Amino acid sequence: MAPLAERLRPKTLEDYIGQKHLVGEGAILRRMIDSKHISSFILWGPPGVGKTTLAKIIANQLDTPFYTLSAVTSGVKDVRDVIEKARSNRFFSQQAPILFIDEIHRFSKSQQDSLLGAVEQGTVTLIGATTENPSFEVIRPLLSRCQLYVLKSLEKEDLLQLLQKAIYNDVELSKRVIVVEETTALLRYSGGDARKLLNILDLIVEAETNNQVIINDQIVTERLQQNPLAYDKDGEMHYDIISAYIKSIRGSDPDGAIYWLARMIEGGEDPAFIARRLVISASEDIGLANPNAMLIANAAFDAVMKIGWPEGRIPLAEATIYLASSPKSNSAYTAINNAIKLVQQTGNHPVPLHLRNAPTKLMKDLGYSDNYKYAHDYPGHFVQQQFLPEGLKEQSLWHPQPNQAEMRLQERLQQLWGKDRFNTQA
Repeated sequence: MAPLAERLRPKTLEDYIGQKHLVGEGAILRRMIDSKHISSFILWGPPGVGKTTLAKIIANQLDTPFYTLSAVTSGVKDVRDVIEKARSNRFFSQQAPILFIDEIHRFSKSQQDSLLGAVEQGTVTLIGATTENPSFEVIRPLLSRCQLYVLKSLEKEDLLQLLQKAIYNDVELSKRVIVVEETTALLRYSGGDARKLLNILDLIVEAETNNQVIINDQIVTERLQQNPLAYDKDGEMHYDIISAYIKSIRGSDPDGAIYWLARMIEGGEDPAFIARRLVISASEDIGLANPNAMLIANAAFDAVMKIGWPEGRIPLAEATIYLASSPKSNSAYTAINNAIKLVQQTGNHPVPLHLRNAPTKLMKDLGYSDNYKYAHDYPGHFVQQQFLPEGLKEQSLWHPQPNQAEMRLQERLQQLWGKDRFNTQA
């Protein structure tokens, strides 16, 4: 018999739970589906929020050929074969056949390159699904040809609606008397993931020999402690555990961090996923307080890619302990967020003339690069001049934090620019 999550997979938008910002009345994807014409897009979101289901519903509603590839098992030849099939079927449907690629972030550059022509010419309508940030994992030419839609973890109300649907509508569960006394633990362990919720529910029901099944926080916790990975049977990414892992590093607890690393290793987590999170943590949480953390994290990533598994667990452990033990600063993270917010609020200020490039005589005649001071021509390789746009020259974006490394940077910059700049953020 099919798993509960598969038995309950929605076939229509009316049965689809969550993602109202995309498929609710008047939402962008809903309008595209109702118009019977969609363009290529990528669905980005955590596991178990309905990416694959949504792609299948779209294909059903548009009544168009639907091809699917998994980036884990498919090569360039598989991509080309599917594109040829789609091309031969193009005649029978006004809407181009849909090519759904699950885990598109796992496709190599050459595999992604092989899609470009078919997507650009309209041979296929590409729908990609990814749990990773597409701007890092999908090549720019392919990303520019696709819309990007972000799916969110399911809300509490969505999960409760799904729970009720499973209990009363599923063919097998409806034969049992299921009494829901508490849902706090069930929702917490589900973590916004519909598949996890249904797997946990399936586990509890299967473990109960009586016709009546009681669901409360104690029972859910006990069942999952006995079967710590049972709610994640397909090895999906453990977003709840990766969260605990990163927070342990941020909180300077190497014991907690190494424990959650072990949990991910035992759960079959993708080593590259863990390594990427280490690199992010090194820049976001440690940053300028210890710039060597980025070097260590990158070295661990490279080592894992070179030596593979299971030995790759050792450099991951080394980097985890080093990052957790390092001093912490998010000043670089805060600075880029401050700068992005300023750009969004103030728009495209013109580049000051003295900072502009002047490769032609016309540009030189217009004053481009006039009065630019070449820093290396001055004592100490520094001279004061204005680098921000005219309307923003008083803005302060980077605020050093009180750690030894950043205090040294602050002291040097204040000697150059004066004490009124680069003050520590209160």
